[in-house]
Amino acid sequence: MEQFACELDLLTIIFLVVSGFIASFIDSTVGGGGLISTPALLGLGLPVPYALGTNKLAASTGALTSVISFWRAGKINKKMALSLMPLSFIGSALGAYVVYLLPETLMKNIIVVLLVAVAIYTYRRKDWGDNSTVGKLGVGALLAAAVMAFGIGFYDGFFGPGTGSFLIFGFLFLGFDFVTAAGNAKALNFASGIGALLSFAMSGTVLYTHGAIMAVGMIAGAIFGSRMAIKKGASYVRPLYLLVTTVLIGKQVYEILFR
Repeated sequence: MEQFACELDLLTIIFLVVSGFIASFIDSTVGGGGLISTPALLGLGLPVPYALGTNKLAASTGALTSVISFWRAGKINKKMALSLMPLSFIGSALGAYVVYLLPETLMKNIIVVLLVAVAIYTYRRKDWGDNSTVGKLGVGALLAAAVMAFGIGFYDGFFGPGTGSFLIFGFLFLGFDFVTAAGNAKALNFASGIGALLSFAMSGTVLYTHGAIMAVGMIAGAIFGSRMAIKKGASYVRPLYLLVTTVLIGKQVYEILFR
């Protein structure tokens, strides 16, 4: 760990801050920031476990910033989010712990199918998420939300790509508008990120200096990204959601075919 910290220079610091800003700007609304931040860390020569662990540290600060912004704007269902966050945290910690139990190739195949289904369904429902239709949720809906929080939290700790897309999709199904669904998703994503981060920290694969520097850019990106989402509403969030989901599909297909 020390040798990586000692290799920091001005250009590396600037690179970490800029890549963190761009990643968090996108991630603050619909997730998918790891598509930028993780390759950036790998590009610096960090081994995969260190890149993943360090990214979780930086991303957690950006996620917390987004949660605060959405929370202050009233774009998070506070009661539901606070009830589900512990489940996401526990699920993610367990997922990171059993990360080697299932073949990665199997996970990639399953996720491609799910992401394609999510993208097609969202695209076909042109006005989906424009307005909130959520009322008093019944026992079945609350149980489904609990299973979603734990299950996607487990997936985030275990594998990760598409977590934000799946969470938003789940909250849209419960009747929330796009912006509130994004706010709720960030709250759960933050909780699952902390759970995974603790697992990485216990394994000693977090570079705290690199993570702290990237976190500076991520905090700034989260502030601007979440404010843009809150201001522009579904007309901004929906296209970005579909774009990130499509990019995730492309990334997973590429890795299945060429790696």
